[in-house]
Amino acid sequence: MIPKPLLQEILADKYYKKCCLTGTTLGKIDLHHNLIFGGRQVQEKFAILPVHNDIHQYHQGITKEVKEKLNWVMVNRMSEYELNYYSKAVNYNQVKLELNKKYDNTNRRTNKHTTLL
Repeated sequence: MIPKPLLQEILADKYYKKCCLTGTTLGKIDLHHNLIFGGRQVQEKFAILPVHNDIHQYHQGITKEVKEKLNWVMVNRMSEYELNYYSKAVNYNQVKLELNKKYDNTNRRTNKHTTLL
């Protein structure tokens, strides 16, 4: 469950009105917790991504490609501090380099939506 102050901030942010993978505003947009750290969902804005319900409702069956693209969006929303702080079991600095090379060098922090699916 997203803490109320963070949820209010997210709901006021137009970034969360579109699916971060498809760019669609049609239908229901779910809030997807993309980062698990220490066995818990990370309750930080960069780690909560807007995902269309058609993609999110099948969370257990999310393909490796979709998960990788969600990670790509997330790491490009993270600050240097966040990248370093959460790089314990997974080196998110390296993940960012590899995924940017694979998908795009665009910095996703700009809140631009690109159709990824």
